Amino acid sequence: MAGKHNLYTPAICRQRSPILIFTLSFLSLCFIIIFFSFTSSSSSKFTTSSPSSPNPNPDFEYSFVASLENFLTAKLPEYARAIKDDTATQVDVDADADVDVNAESVRKLDDSIWNRENERLSDGSFFPAASMPIRVYVYEMPAKFTYDLLWLFRNSYKETDNLTSNGSPVHRLIEQHSVDYWLWADLIAPEGERLLKNVIRVHQQEEADLFYIPFFTTISFFLLEKQQCKALYREALKWMTDQPAWKRSEGRDHILPVHHPWSFKSVRRYVKNAIWLLPDMDSTGNWYKPGQVYLEKDLILPYVPNVDYCDAKCLLENKSKRTMLLFFRGRLKRNSGGKIRSKLVVLLSGADGIVLEEGTAGEAGKAAAQNGMRKSIFCLSPAGDTPSSARLFDAIVSGCIPVIISDELELPYEGIIDYKKMALFVSSSEALQEGWLLSYLKSVGPSHIKEKQKYLAKYSRHFLYSSPAQPLGPEDLAWRMIAGKLVNIKLHIRRSQRLVHESRSLCVCDCRRANFSNASPLP
Repeated sequence: MAGKHNLYTPAICRQRSPILIFTLSFLSLCFIIIFFSFTSSSSSKFTTSSPSSPNPNPDFEYSFVASLENFLTAKLPEYARAIKDDTATQVDVDADADVDVNAESVRKLDDSIWNRENERLSDGSFFPAASMPIRVYVYEMPAKFTYDLLWLFRNSYKETDNLTSNGSPVHRLIEQHSVDYWLWADLIAPEGERLLKNVIRVHQQEEADLFYIPFFTTISFFLLEKQQCKALYREALKWMTDQPAWKRSEGRDHILPVHHPWSFKSVRRYVKNAIWLLPDMDSTGNWYKPGQVYLEKDLILPYVPNVDYCDAKCLLENKSKRTMLLFFRGRLKRNSGGKIRSKLVVLLSGADGIVLEEGTAGEAGKAAAQNGMRKSIFCLSPAGDTPSSARLFDAIVSGCIPVIISDELELPYEGIIDYKKMALFVSSSEALQEGWLLSYLKSVGPSHIKEKQKYLAKYSRHFLYSSPAQPLGPEDLAWRMIAGKLVNIKLHIRRSQRLVHESRSLCVCDCRRANFSNASPLP
């Protein structure tokens, strides 16, 4: 049998080898097709789209209006079935109830939180110095403070073009300051849909590091009648300050989004211990009173950009089109520190390569601003009514080097981002010297321009709010910054519980040096 087997094996091999070769070739071809199909689909998921699209990645939603529409009409019913938390109802914290009952609920919560913190301290982690992920409790506030206001915006933004007293479009301002929506929408999303791993929502207050107050203060300010808004502010104030968790810490571990300078203004003196989410920290007293805001307690968050993101393909296509030296389009007359705008217009108007235009609302105004920023090397970013301006973040996502003229400006995430890498800082006194700014910009060499454009492309992702929130996006960086404050927050909570009330002055960090930006050194 062995000989017979050896005799016929070569014949069989000669007969089947073409079939075998064909089969192997076919399988190899299939493998190659599948491999490249997978690679292509994976690439499309993570690469950016064409510059004509306002959405740099189809897997994420970057538009506030579109994200809100999807949230209210598609996701809200699903979220309504989510796990309920232990937010105290108004009955639970009735002011007419026995004082000892309310005090007892505060004491029990404090004991529960202390026990949880001790467990975490003993489990081998670096808590609280490296408390990751941060555990955030999101209050279930009555709908009049949350969902009703979102529906009010959704049902009115298409039908109205109402303006503020200085001519700014109301609904666009709300979008620009919609950081409260982006953070909240991410926190309450089902955990399986979330991408951020440095913050989680907890449903029991005793498990929380921080408490998030989801009151839409900017929508209520702009879309409600003045007296109606003030009444709602008073109701919200009573609701939040009646919560046992608030009473326990006097609000020190509570996050309150007040991103527009007018948000919650009539009552915010009563919540000055809370962590405020702000656009800047105006120290002139026009917007915030002394002792209300400071970097050790509060957090600066970027505006939502007004223009579409210029992705890698867009930056490459516009590289040769950046023939303009300096561009600005916006309100040319502002109050307070923003008065410098009209002075700069007088100094710079008519100079070669410089375009300064009065801004206009609507899609035409947006297109004009976007087009100008993509054709200019530098974009002027002066102070507005407050030290900050949306123009800075429009410039960043457009790949246009910001020229920041705002002496008291505080910047988002400055503990993480080095703005000197991608922007120029000019003092107001130097900018107002005849011919100084033009000479300064012309002296910036090609290598320095290229270097700053490189960092603009790298850092722009930090300023794109999205649904779902993305790692290294603005929501992610917000929690990274807040994590750095956590030890100090816990310190002041415990310290406040033992001090005799008004026995001595508390540290409010008002002795810090005023912020005056130095001009960028000449390259």
